[in-house]
Amino acid sequence: MRAIVDGARCTGHARCKASAPEVFALDNLGCALPGEHAVAAGAEAAARRGASACPEGAITLE
Repeated sequence: MRAIVDGARCTGHARCKASAPEVFALDNLGCALPGEHAVAAGAEAAARRGASACPEGAITLE
């Protein structure tokens, strides 16, 4: 699984990190790190929680 974070849509609510700290990281402004990130085996459910917590819909899972 991959988590794709659209940096242009992220506004820094940090709900992804709060919901899945093992999957999502934040930059120094509190926004999720943009780009494609591999989700570790066993962390798929956490990635889904984090993605669904994003009010901007900035995270896509593949």
